[in-house]
Amino acid sequence: MKSFVEVKQGSDFPLENLPYGVFKTNKIAEPHIGVAIGDYVLDLFVLDKYAFFDDTCLKGTNAFSKPTLNYFMSLGKKVWSEARKAIQVILSEDNTTITQNEYLKKKTLISQKEVQMLLPVDIGDYTDFYSSREHATNVGLMFRGKDNALMPNWLHLPVGYHGRSSSIVISGTPITRPKGQSKSDNDEMPSFGPTKQLDFELEMGFFIGNGNNLDECIDIKKASEHIFGMVLVNDWSARDIQKWEYVPLGPFLGKNFATSISPWIVTMDALEPFKTEGPVQNPEPLPYLRTKGNPSYDINLEVSLQMEEMNEPCTITKSNFKYLYWNINQQLAHHTVNGCNTRTGDLMASGTISGETKDSFGSMLELAWKGTNPVKFPNGSERKFIHDGDKITMKAYCECGDLRIGFGEVTGKILPAT
Repeated sequence: MKSFVEVKQGSDFPLENLPYGVFKTNKIAEPHIGVAIGDYVLDLFVLDKYAFFDDTCLKGTNAFSKPTLNYFMSLGKKVWSEARKAIQVILSEDNTTITQNEYLKKKTLISQKEVQMLLPVDIGDYTDFYSSREHATNVGLMFRGKDNALMPNWLHLPVGYHGRSSSIVISGTPITRPKGQSKSDNDEMPSFGPTKQLDFELEMGFFIGNGNNLDECIDIKKASEHIFGMVLVNDWSARDIQKWEYVPLGPFLGKNFATSISPWIVTMDALEPFKTEGPVQNPEPLPYLRTKGNPSYDINLEVSLQMEEMNEPCTITKSNFKYLYWNINQQLAHHTVNGCNTRTGDLMASGTISGETKDSFGSMLELAWKGTNPVKFPNGSERKFIHDGDKITMKAYCECGDLRIGFGEVTGKILPAT
């Protein structure tokens, strides 16, 4: 597919992608909905105003005139697909509607360098899963030993917990080192102070488009119809605080201080060519969790760390979304099987995504193996966990031949505790 907008080789945002986001500029004070195309943002707010969608099922909805994507997401899968096709037609190289109108071109195509990306969704609820077998096994080995690495329930259901949506922030937002209680194995009493074991967690998340009513469950065969798209997620973690507090109810202050997400939501239609098999599930899940075909996605993931004294970031791990044991349809089906209702804009994260080898582990906890084997860098420095001033960058993309569908990146720099 070709667009009249130049899309450089290797760009995350070709015409086959068109991820949705919300932005503003120095000249645009109010949030506008747009899609990424090459190095530009196409302003859908302006196109909506000029009736570009009157020949689609969006006519009269003003869906792109809202400050967030929630209303558009609530319209359902048929509308999402038709809107995407309409935008592809608008941007195609054969369509001269915009190219022959210099005023309209200037109003609708904005350099990504000029925009400030905002949270694209009003996020009501946030659930974090724990769905990577390799990650769960690694953590279990560190803290419980080989015989009890995986808890008895882990291979039978997608383990998860409810996070805090109020502290979800957009990529680029600085992260202040959190404080809390911690207790080492050798101390008699806990102490209070900034975390000494700040960590990243390489995750991906999906947004609910249209949810389900209370007391209704989402059948796994229809789960994909409720999922609007995906983002990159860095679910920051304070390991020492979490270790002391998590018994018996799970994570609290060690997790709820910040979760960073990438600004562009890549739709499931754009990811369709990259569907793939997931890991073999043994024992076979209960009937309500059984999936067929290719329920996962081949999405390359990588994390880099840049210290303040470094001129460029250093890649410290590469993983892949397809390693995830429990897929997103299973996560959603399990989340609602008890009648729990989900709503438009709810975010569900995968949990840390680790592969089988050390260079594919999705957290510093694993890469440095609980601080016993520090990660070494070309400048001679090393890290057991993240220091103040360190900047973490995550990237994600799918590739097949010349086609690349990317998510952009999610970044966060650590500031000292206040």
